[in-house]
Formats: sequence, structure tokens, C-alpha cells
Amino acid sequence: MDSDYTWDMSGYYGKYSFTEDRLTMRQVERIFQLEPEPPKAAFINDYIVTAVMERDYIYFSFFLHHYEGRLNGRIRSFLLQEGLDRYDPDRFLDYKMGCVLAMLEHLPDYNPDKGADFLTYIHHHVGNALLTCRMREEGGSFSSLDEYKAVRGIAWLYNEHESEQEAIARYAEQNGCSETIAAEYLAVARKNRNQVPFYATVQDEDGEETGEDVTRDDSWNYTDILWNGMQAKAVQAAFDKLSYREQIYLEKRNAICMTCGRVSPLSMRTTFDDLATMFEGSSASGAERAYRRALEKLTKNLVEAGALHVVELKRKSQRKKKQKIAAAVYEYRVDYDGEWGEISFDFVQGTAEIVKLAELDTVKSNLYANAAICEIISMPENARQKHFIVTI
Repeated sequence: MDSDYTWDMSGYYGKYSFTEDRLTMRQVERIFQLEPEPPKAAFINDYIVTAVMERDYIYFSFFLHHYEGRLNGRIRSFLLQEGLDRYDPDRFLDYKMGCVLAMLEHLPDYNPDKGADFLTYIHHHVGNALLTCRMREEGGSFSSLDEYKAVRGIAWLYNEHESEQEAIARYAEQNGCSETIAAEYLAVARKNRNQVPFYATVQDEDGEETGEDVTRDDSWNYTDILWNGMQAKAVQAAFDKLSYREQIYLEKRNAICMTCGRVSPLSMRTTFDDLATMFEGSSASGAERAYRRALEKLTKNLVEAGALHVVELKRKSQRKKKQKIAAAVYEYRVDYDGEWGEISFDFVQGTAEIVKLAELDTVKSNLYANAAICEIISMPENARQKHFIVTI
């Protein structure tokens, strides 16, 4: 690389300094940022075209400088859907480097004359890179990515249908294979079911469905899905403390049965209108409020049991620029207890500063505030509510 450019590995989030004994999320999310700024181009794809035409990969680094934020978002979305830790810097970096290696591998084959920009061309390959990283973390052994996709596909069908035979027949029909082969894939899926999750359709950065199958960690028990792999006994105990009405709200709205552990497709979940009808005298908005109160009560029970940590945030003030929120100050506290701290956000620069530590705690509150910062910075503006909870 040209000696005039260096990677931004400063290790600072605004004015807040992180420890230097290992990579932080701040560093991992900005690892391809260049100092000084690369030369400007009219379109991000111009860097790729120049890299291909001149065979100079410094232009690929310019591309990464501008694309890194969107790549971070895609990885976070994938890890969230998988039920994996989005705040583990080592894992995040592994997935990120897998995606970049896929881009580099296919860059020489990219032909800009065919009319598609590089992001469209590489989208499928990046998806495969994410799945490959996930496959390596699974408990089962797979001979290839194609086999892994096949196992995921039949696992999804098995979740959708009532019987094994129905899922096998449907998979064989859809994929033009014999039922014997489909049965073999299902056997692998069931053997690996504590790691093989069920599928959801992820959205890309523009909110459009990509058509990718992504999974969430599942052990045939909704508690492991809802709370990203937390111990089922702790969740069940917290659930049992709720009233009958609160339990029904949570089960019906999330299409689950906490008694048998059956998880139904979210398309079958009960609407707020139907929940209102079940409890006469309520409205749809009233049912939604009741559901969210039940969810918050369940969360508090889990916090009390030590099975979950949360950061509660309340917006204290905000500053708008061109009808968009440019900056805001949030009060925060950890695990619903103690004195409130304060975090100042600059959404234009993508930075944050902890103005006051909750309970003046430099250990626990400090750690969870860091996680909350990463969450809020990555959120779209319409998701930053006046009051919300970040689970850790």
C-alpha cells in the first residue's frame, strides 16, 4: 500500500479511550478506515473499476474505506439473525475478513462492461462467505457449503411442516432430488439441531429482501431463540412468574408454546387485533402496550435472576440538522438499578462520549455502556426511540 495511507487503529470512541490489550469493537468496525481520506470519486464503484483496469489494489482499499459501514451493518444483521454475539470483536473480525477475502477472490472476474456494479456482483459471494463462517462454528461436520445449505434448507421445511415425511417430500420436490437424499439431509439437521437454526429472510442495507436464508440458534425451544442461547431453565422460571394473561400475550404474539417448546413460523403469530379480541374490552393499541409490558416484566425477572443484563436509555435532549437528528444526549442505567449515567452522541461523525458513568462504576456499567454505544450508533434513525432497552 502507498506509504501515504495508514489504517485508522486509534482505539478511541470520541473522547472515550478503550483498553489496548486486545482489539475493541471500535477498532474492528473501523479497521479499513484510511488516514488521510482517499481521493474522492463520483461513485463508490469507480474505485473498483479503476482497481480492475489499472490492476492497482490500493483502489480496492479506497472502496473498503467507503463501504465498511455498510459491510458492518450486513455482518451485524447476520449475527443478530443467527443469535450470535454481535459485540465479540474476534468473531466480528473473522466474519468481516471472510467477506473481504471473498471480494478479493472474485474481483479479477468482475467485468464493469456488463452493466452491474460491484456490490450487486459480489452480493451473493459475500452471503456465501458469511454462511461459510457460520458453518465453521456449527457443531456438525459438513463436506461443503452446498451440503450445509441443504441441511439448513430442510431444517426450515421441517420447522414449517407437522411431519418428517411431509418435509422430506417437499424438499425432494423443490430440489429435484430423491427422498432418500432428502432424508439423509434431515438426519444431519436433526443430529445438529442444537446448532442448526431456523430461517429468516434478512434485509439488506436499503431494507429490501436479499433472498438469503439466514438462521438463528435453536434447540427446539423458543427460549433459546428469544434470548440468544441463554439457559432455558432460567427463562422458564422467569416466564412462570408472569400472570396467565401476560404468558398468553407472549406465547400468542411470538407463535410459541412454552410448555412443549414448539416454535411456529412467525407468519402464524397472533395479531394485536386478535389479541384484543381474545381479551374483550381491549383495543389493538392496548394489546400492544400489554404485550410490551409483559416482555419488560419478563426481562426484569431475567435480570433479577442474573441471566441477562440490560442497558436502559432515556433521551434527555437532541439536536436536529436538516430534519435529521444530528446529536443527542441519553441517560442510561444498567440492570434497572442505581444512579443514571449520561452518554453524548454525535450521529453525523458516528462518535460518542460517556459524560457520566452510571453509578460511577468503571467495571460493569462501563462495559455495558460500551455495548449500548455500539448498538445505538449502528441503529437507523427511526429506531432510536425516546426510551428503549438494549439487552446484553
